[in-house]
Amino acid sequence: MSTLLFVYGTLKRGGSNHHQLAAQSFVGPARTPPGYRLYDIGGYPGLGAAATDREGVVGEVWSVDEAALLKLDAFEGVPEGLYRREPLQLEPPFAHRRVETYLPALDPSWGREVGTEWTE
Repeated sequence: MSTLLFVYGTLKRGGSNHHQLAAQSFVGPARTPPGYRLYDIGGYPGLGAAATDREGVVGEVWSVDEAALLKLDAFEGVPEGLYRREPLQLEPPFAHRRVETYLPALDPSWGREVGTEWTE
């Protein structure tokens, strides 16, 4: 069984941690609905709610197998409570599909806002 995963930072193609998705399948570019922004929370991004946002966050959707998902959970610090993996609504063509993402456990808005797309 595979999971659709929205990535928005260092896991994206060309990102410093993309190798974590090396054997998985790229599905396509994606965007959240308005209401989200990215925050730099220590050299990597955190996706957070932003009521004034009108654009949404740009990222990618990947099809990830169960073994890779468990490794990604460990990499993202899910067992330690740093991030949590949750469903996230996306814009079409993914609007009616279950897609998950990693969200910081703490509100990331304490970090520097970096907009709608993470670039390294």
